[in-house]
Amino acid sequence: MSADVLKIYRRLERKPLGRWLFSRLICFKAPYFGSIGPRIVRLQPGRGEATIRHRRSITNHLGTVHAIALCNLAEFVGGLTTDVSIPRSMRWIPKGMTVEYLKKAMGRMHAVATPAFEPRESAEGYDLPMDVAVTDPRGNTVFRARIGMWVSPKPPHDAH
Repeated sequence: MSADVLKIYRRLERKPLGRWLFSRLICFKAPYFGSIGPRIVRLQPGRGEATIRHRRSITNHLGTVHAIALCNLAEFVGGLTTDVSIPRSMRWIPKGMTVEYLKKAMGRMHAVATPAFEPRESAEGYDLPMDVAVTDPRGNTVFRARIGMWVSPKPPHDAH
């Protein structure tokens, strides 16, 4: 992905089915995310929001949204938020994630991702924690994640 992700999102977000199409494009680029059927709700520097529908293919033996589907949702929205938040001269990769399962996850899940601090340009790499909270339709937080994003300068040939 690149800094152009935000430009594409802004071009599509107000069109009929634009957010759906944007989400599908991201899943085309990173096919594994398609398994949870995520939908971007909002994307801007410093904040991203996405949802997944509660459906059989992402449930566990209890009929709740599977823990790993929640992790995938967190990485999806956390990665996109990182991508549109960091300076164009920087790149990112997730290097770890800690999670808390707080309640049974029932219904449409809504995830909000925010960086722990404002990303900056740097001549060296640095850790950027991305915090993700997932709520159920009643507004209860059912899951929290902190994704350790490694942000580093793009190689000179790739810094555009």
